[in-house]
Amino acid sequence: MLNIIEPETPDQFEAVRRLCWDYRDFLLALDERTAQIVQAFYPSEKYARVMDNIDAEHAPPTGGIKLALLHGEPVGCGMFHTYEPGVAEIKRVFVTDAARGTGAGCAIMLSLIEMCRGLGFDCIRMDTGKPLEVATRLYLSLGFHLRDAYYETPEIARDHLLFFEMSLFEKDIGLPEKR
Repeated sequence: MLNIIEPETPDQFEAVRRLCWDYRDFLLALDERTAQIVQAFYPSEKYARVMDNIDAEHAPPTGGIKLALLHGEPVGCGMFHTYEPGVAEIKRVFVTDAARGTGAGCAIMLSLIEMCRGLGFDCIRMDTGKPLEVATRLYLSLGFHLRDAYYETPEIARDHLLFFEMSLFEKDIGLPEKR
């Protein structure tokens, strides 16, 4: 059984940190270019500092974290933080090999989107590497649209990243407007 939860205990936050490190390792092993970009954006020491503060940086109401549990075991995570007023940025969506094909990635994303909507964000932005084609298909299927870079992108990553945005206004995503 797949469950998506908000981590609350030290063990659950530690599971999120382990999954984030697994995600970094996955990216480092993906291809040489992706590994160079990961090392440029998040060298080990910098990533360790991010992981040390993950629960504070992504705490509601300016952020959120989701942890996927498959039969009670941590198999995926995703998080967001406030990028600018009204805009959330989703980060580090990852599922383990054991969870691929279970719907965990989609469930994490849907839960993050609903949390952003519930916290009053107007839109969500995110990026991913071009080699992550399955992730790209998922984001597009959920209603994200490709867009130009929304931050200054280092030269090494300029032609290797895709940028996405989703409006959370009901009228913009095809849902009936509230009356």
